[in-house]
Amino acid sequence: MIVVAIIGLLAAIAIPNFIKARTTSQKNVCINNLRQIDGAIQQWAMELRKAPSATVLETDVTPYLKRVAVCPSGGTTFADSYSLTIVSSQPTCQKVPLTHFLP
Repeated sequence: MIVVAIIGLLAAIAIPNFIKARTTSQKNVCINNLRQIDGAIQQWAMELRKAPSATVLETDVTPYLKRVAVCPSGGTTFADSYSLTIVSSQPTCQKVPLTHFLP
């Protein structure tokens, strides 16, 4: 009985820490994806001499990315994970925009 209580106590301590670590990891991966996407946008704009007000589409940026970027907090495709607008604005996460953003 004491052993079961100790295991329950350890689980009560470990599970919230595991959830917090997973959330932090997903946030960091998403922010790194946003950095890569922003770099790809800037490279695309420089190579094609686009103005800062030029509209950016997913098809413009994907050739400059090594792999398809999706938000680890529930994204399945690039289109449902990140939104792109113009060259001079940063890409944004559509899944968790309040915490997943470029500083």
